[in-house]
Amino acid sequence: MHKDVYYTYIVASQSRTLYIGVTSDLRKRVWQHKWKEYEGFTCKYNCDRLVWFERFGEVSAAISREKQLKRWVRAKKIALIEKSNPTWNDLSRDWYEYEPRDYQHAFDRMNN
Repeated sequence: MHKDVYYTYIVASQSRTLYIGVTSDLRKRVWQHKWKEYEGFTCKYNCDRLVWFERFGEVSAAISREKQLKRWVRAKKIALIEKSNPTWNDLSRDWYEYEPRDYQHAFDRMNN
């Protein structure tokens, strides 16, 4: 029997603008952020680097955690990220064959 898994996550921009969300498919959702598949906050502010996430067995727990984090002051969110990811590495960097920035760079080189 398949057990449901849900994630509360934080993606950030290069300038460390933060977005907090919930998903049942973290890999797919981060891909959507990276490729800017939906207009909105993360697209506008280039929040495409996964810097923190937690896993839950119940969607209600993931949503509660999301709401809790959204109420926190920025300094507390940063402390949470830096506790497990002090250099703000993109935790999804090795999940995909290539990144949008890599693709764009290669495309630009081919057309110049």
